[in-house]
Parts: sequence; C-alpha cells; structure tokens
Amino acid sequence: MDKPALLRQLPQVDELLRRPEVVALLETEPRRLVVAAAREVLAARRQAILASQPVDLAPAVLVSEVEQRVRRAAAPRLRPVLNATGVVVHTNLGRSLLAEEAIQRVVLAATSYTNLEFDLDRGERGSRHSLIEELLCTVCGAEAGFAVNNNAAAVFLVLAELACGRDVIVSRGELVEIGGSFRIPDVMAASGATLREVGTTNRTRLADYERAISPQTAMILKVHQSNFAVVGFTAQAAVAELAALAHERGLTMAEDLGSGSLIDFSRYGLKAEPTVQGSLAAGADLVTFSGDKVLGGPQAGVIVGRKALIERLKCHPLARALRLDKMTLAALEATLRLYLDEAQALARIPTLRMILASEALLERRARRLARLIRQKAPAFSVSVVDSAGRVGGGALPIEDLPGQAVALRHPQRSAAELEAALRAQEPPLIGRIERDTLLLDVRTLADDELPLVAEVVARA
Repeated sequence: MDKPALLRQLPQVDELLRRPEVVALLETEPRRLVVAAAREVLAARRQAILASQPVDLAPAVLVSEVEQRVRRAAAPRLRPVLNATGVVVHTNLGRSLLAEEAIQRVVLAATSYTNLEFDLDRGERGSRHSLIEELLCTVCGAEAGFAVNNNAAAVFLVLAELACGRDVIVSRGELVEIGGSFRIPDVMAASGATLREVGTTNRTRLADYERAISPQTAMILKVHQSNFAVVGFTAQAAVAELAALAHERGLTMAEDLGSGSLIDFSRYGLKAEPTVQGSLAAGADLVTFSGDKVLGGPQAGVIVGRKALIERLKCHPLARALRLDKMTLAALEATLRLYLDEAQALARIPTLRMILASEALLERRARRLARLIRQKAPAFSVSVVDSAGRVGGGALPIEDLPGQAVALRHPQRSAAELEAALRAQEPPLIGRIERDTLLLDVRTLADDELPLVAEVVARA
C-alpha cells in the first residue's frame, strides 16, 4: 500500500464542501454540523490509511458518509420508541405516559405566560407551591403538601430539614437501592442525617425501634420495598404502630412510598399496595412518593402530611433548588384532578389503563397485530401467546399481569438479531426475548400504534 499516494488523494475539507450534494445539505442543515462531519470522514480515512487498512476514496462514498453523519448528528437524541416490553412503568423508556388532559395543560403552560408565582386575587407575588396544594390535600387526605423534582429529592429534603445532624431509624430490610445505584443510606448520609439500622433483613419488630430510640433520634423512617419482595419468614412493624411510637416519644414518623399509589389495586384483582391515603390515615406525619410512576403523571416527588412540617420544608434553601418548573406543575395538576373521580382516573390515565387492561382486550389487540404483521411481513413466523407483563417502577415487583403477546420467529435470524434489527428502526421497536423467541407484548402498545408496529417489523 502506497500510503503517501493515498494520503495525497484525500480531498481537502473545502473541496468536499463544494460537492453539489454537500452544498444542498448545507441549505437544510447547520453549517457547523456539515463541516464537522466532513472533517470526521476525512480523519477516519486518514487513520485507516496509516493503519494499512483498505479504504474507498470515491467522492460519492465520502459524500454519502458525510450525509449519514450529518443526519445522525441533527436527529434528536430523545426519541419516541414503541414499547412492546409489557412493562408499563418502564424506567429506561421514560416511565409513565401522560393523560391527554395533562398534555394539553403542558402545551398551554409552554406557549403562554402563566400565574406561576403571581397571586391573581391580590395582584402580587405568589407561591408556585400553592397551585397544587389544595388539590393534593383533597386527593391524599393530607393537611398540606407540595412537590419537588423527584422522589429521591423529596426524601433528601425531608431528611435535611428534619433530621440533619441527628439519627433516623430504618429497618435493615428497607435499606433499598433504587435505579441508578442510588441507595437510601447514601441519600441519608448526603442529607446530614445519621442512619440507625434496626432489626434484620427479613424481620424487624416494633421492639427493635423502641430499643434504638435515644435523645439523638429525630425520626423513624419507613421505606417501601421497591423492585423486590421479602417473602417467607418475615415480620415488619405497621405504619400505625411506628406512628404511635414516634408520637409517644416526640419524634417524626415519615414513610417513603416510592412509586406511591392513590388507587387500591386490590379492588381490581391485584395484590394490595400501600396507598398514600392509607399511610396518612394510619398516622404518618409525612409521606413521599413519585409523580411519574403508578400515579401516571410527570417526573416529580410529592410530599404530603402535617402542615407544620410541610411549611418547614418549603422554607428550606433546597426547596428552591429542587422546585418544579411550570410545565411539570401543569402536568401534575391535570393528573391529580383526574383522581378527584377514581373512575375517570382509571379511564383517562394511560398508566392505569395499561395496568388494568382486561385479558379479553389484550387478546383482541394481539390477534389484530399478528394479522397485520402476517400481511406486511410474510417471512416471519407469527403466533399469539400468553404473556406476563409487569407494572414496573418498583410497584408490585412479583406480580404478573396476565396478557397476550405476539411471538416472532424468522428462519434466518435469531431472536437477538431480530431484537437488534427492530431496535435500529425508526421509530425503534423494543420487545423482549423469552426462550429464543422475540415477544411483542401488546399491553404497552396503543391500538393506533399497531399498524406502525407491523410496518417496523416489515422493514426489519
């Protein structure tokens, strides 16, 4: 290989930019992206030549690569995907979908000036916390409440204000790790509070908490066991017991519900999950929970409970750093309003609809999708099979959601190859693999998405 000769054949960046195809590209895409792409293509060729690797220096090939790089660079990084995993609150895929009412309020908030921090009655500065506080009190049965940017922030703020420099008692079985390796002990340490573990992994009794209380104790914290369950020889103190003990000793009793449901799912055939209303009624002084999981709203951390404590939290310097923006507040308010009527919430909030979708509905949806795929992609072997979906988001971690999925096989491709091919389409289609078969679980697909899913499969 004559390296010097090949290096001399490489065009200059300006020469590449004068090609008609690239000139046309410059008319539609930012110049800095096109120039960067041209430099990257030429640099890659230069490295390949120096490494004695075969190279194609044809102008048409170079231009094509520039165009591809520009298209990739110009494409949004946050993209819609088709969720066929069967996991409703899928953390990696953006968690809950917003109800139409919430979407409309977000659009209004984004395109209009608002009374975010303006009291329209008094004509002076107001507080954004007041926009949803009354609604939170009504829906949750609380004295007061407000929201920050996620539940980890809510827990952090509670600990920083009410227990900094003092002890917080937590059961060993509740020292959970949530997504992204964030752990309750780490959050507590960062807040300035000191963790006091009691009990064992599987059994923690009220007496364990009683023995751990000292003059240094500020709080008893109960943490919902998200993403896992301890079964068998177990015991844990109830919220009512812990609240009674805390109040008897002059302490605060808080509960981190994690996903935090406002619906009693046991009434609809699922395992009972603790509800926000139930925890407050049992005596918890404060309850924290997520807005974007089972609640079905935007990412937020909600804190509800005793008014005196909530007012202290609002005044903490961190409250400003963790506050919600106007669009998130708009979405959260619209979502909470749906909970004023449980039937309306079940009908209008996509997360709840998917969790409680009937097997008959899912079977009809799966059979329709299978029919569409057979029409558009006859090379695939297509069948409808039983499937077990999941709530996700830490809620009901061992509860299967019986439903239906479309099973795909291809005579020349493995399930892993099919999964990768579907993930590479536009929009990406994300399924799951079981027993070397690719499953498209229809629980997390909307009816109007099914034709698009079939098209994506056909392209793959």
